[in-house]
Amino acid sequence: MPTGVRLWILLLVLPSPTLAVGRTKERKNVLLMVADDLRTSLGCYDDPTVRSPNIDQLASKGKVFLHAYAQQAVCAPSRTSMLTSRRPDTTRVYDFHSYWRVQSGNYTTMPQYFKSNGYYSMSVGKVFHPGISSNYSDDAPYSWSTTPYHPASFRFEKKKVCRGEDGRLHANLLCGVNVWEQPGGTLPDMESTDEAIALLKRQAHRDAGPFFLAVGFHKPHIPFRIPQEFLSLYPLDKMTLAPDPDVPSGLPPVAYNPWTDVRKREDVQRLNVSFPYGPIPKDFQLRIRQHYYAAVSYMDSQVGRLLAALDQLGLAQSTVVVFTSDHGWSLGEHGEWAKYSNFDVATRVPLIIYDPGVTTPHGSAREPTFPFVDVFGRSPLSLHDYRVVKNVVELVDVFPTVAHLAGLGRPRHCPRVSLKTELCTEGEDLTYAVRSREREDTMDEEAVSFSQYPRPADTPQENSDLPDLKDIRIMGYSIRCWDYRFTSWLGFDPNTFQVNVTDVHARELYMVSSDPGEDHNLYQSVEDKQTLSKLAELPASLSPQARMKLQLLYLTAGMKASRDKDDGLN
Repeated sequence: MPTGVRLWILLLVLPSPTLAVGRTKERKNVLLMVADDLRTSLGCYDDPTVRSPNIDQLASKGKVFLHAYAQQAVCAPSRTSMLTSRRPDTTRVYDFHSYWRVQSGNYTTMPQYFKSNGYYSMSVGKVFHPGISSNYSDDAPYSWSTTPYHPASFRFEKKKVCRGEDGRLHANLLCGVNVWEQPGGTLPDMESTDEAIALLKRQAHRDAGPFFLAVGFHKPHIPFRIPQEFLSLYPLDKMTLAPDPDVPSGLPPVAYNPWTDVRKREDVQRLNVSFPYGPIPKDFQLRIRQHYYAAVSYMDSQVGRLLAALDQLGLAQSTVVVFTSDHGWSLGEHGEWAKYSNFDVATRVPLIIYDPGVTTPHGSAREPTFPFVDVFGRSPLSLHDYRVVKNVVELVDVFPTVAHLAGLGRPRHCPRVSLKTELCTEGEDLTYAVRSREREDTMDEEAVSFSQYPRPADTPQENSDLPDLKDIRIMGYSIRCWDYRFTSWLGFDPNTFQVNVTDVHARELYMVSSDPGEDHNLYQSVEDKQTLSKLAELPASLSPQARMKLQLLYLTAGMKASRDKDDGLN
């Protein structure tokens, strides 16, 4: 790499040497970092390709939740769900055009809860989804003590700023850029990190109460507008295709998402890919995967800058740090290139929690907790021995867990009907797992997570990925446990928000213990008629989540009975 480019990167990542004495507080500060469209493509999740040394370093000092799941694999519903600790059926936010305080209830958010308990709450970048879904204000003034910050350079994200092979500027999917040539000479995540560091400096020097700082990174969300230097980390001749790049034969059409937002980019349009299943040429698939991984490494460098500043400002030993994502992203698995589904690649997210003095011993001035790690160099640490939690957990668990870890009382569990309850949680407190001294938590085979996704029709349409509320006719409810994923696609009325449990459009059953890619839908092979009749006889008054849990139990019991019968015959 040219010396000038390397010097520029180092100048960006190194925080000011100004130090402040850390203050001892009864309540801990909170730094919540949320990536956008980040699947578990990180070193600490055993991805062999990615280079993510700064997030891996955080993981080495905290607890890594190996099986954390979003409640809906699209930005606005997922972020609303996580920040309110309510499921989409409670927030009634399934699209980008609904605000939960109007649509369902005046629910207290996580930053609002901290603010009401004396914290100075701050938002930088994409925390809530902007627009109608957060009342065009990032839910201010409810959630924040000061005006939320958005990087000015983000307005160019979909503009013609990507220089193509023809030398002209395009609005491309693949967009490695020379940062100096970009409007303002910067990029959104760089601006957000600068602002977050400035806010940390102010908090380090102010004699006031604790703070809650949420920082939302825009990457690796498309378009892949990133510094082109990061592409050098992933030579094309070293990239591989997804292990399951074809649409599974047993996949019901309603489960497939046709990745329409990817198709809108100029470079993808030039490929003339047929709708909805037409495959992207393999050479372009490799370039998409290269750019996604490069975007992860670029975002990791910004995380490293922020954590190094937290450390140098004397705040690392008094701040709970959480790193997660709103949902995952398909990189060619099942022939898909987006989120918008109930598969693991779309719903599974990284979740890393650092609790100072608990997940790692207190450091010293000579032993910094989070020294910046240059993604272009070698990591000075050995990052192989992570403390992990195997249990299936959910993003609705983040709110009660962070509140407990910071020293606040966690919200009580929501009642069965909670539309009028402002403060409660539909998640679980994971503090016990975070503070366990065990390197690997005992796995609870009965733990489950619930995700859901709406569709306008049984077959892929132009609006299948992002249907507006008024167009939703089918809701896919999915339950993920240790061994299985079971999904039911049921009729849905957008006017009443009611699901018709007797209107079954399709079902999926994947044995993820032996089929981790969820490539073989076993539902049609379940021949136990008694099991299938039990699925239909469940009382309609059950919630979709409770109903699905019982359905899964019946299905798996029926499959076990069939296997036992076959074993007996053999």
